[in-house]
Amino acid sequence: MFSTLDMHILEILCEDARVSPREIAVMTGSNEEQVVSAIDGLRRSGVLVGYQTLINWERTDKAFVQAIIEVNVQPQREKGFDAIAQRIMQYDEVKSLYLMSGAYDLMVQCEAATLKELAQFVHSRLSVIEGVTGTSTHFMLKTYKYGGVVFENGVNDRRQAVMP
Repeated sequence: MFSTLDMHILEILCEDARVSPREIAVMTGSNEEQVVSAIDGLRRSGVLVGYQTLINWERTDKAFVQAIIEVNVQPQREKGFDAIAQRIMQYDEVKSLYLMSGAYDLMVQCEAATLKELAQFVHSRLSVIEGVTGTSTHFMLKTYKYGGVVFENGVNDRRQAVMP
């Protein structure tokens, strides 16, 4: 069971992972030692698994291609979807992987340096996994919002407006 302090710390870190234990202590009415101990406990229990920085790569010179791939699979006896998911998540191109309800079973967020590399991944590695019965690839063209943060608000948008 998680304490109110644990939950409050998680909410604070979710908003801004740069907040120090001292600042969290002030925000929660706790002392710094309690906060550090709680964070350590959350790490050990596997609840707090990492920290990430949100970067708007479209404002940099980094060249890459991202895609969302819908994957249909035949679940394995006594293992369900987990065995196939374990196999898929091992690839470097896979950034996120989710079990879904609806028209497809798994959603795979992928990234590669070029369109050719991403196509090769889908063609040669993902679609040939035993149990994968179909894929549908959707290329990500622009990020407007990610992780609750608005990336683009029209400023510096150099694309030509399309008029109906």
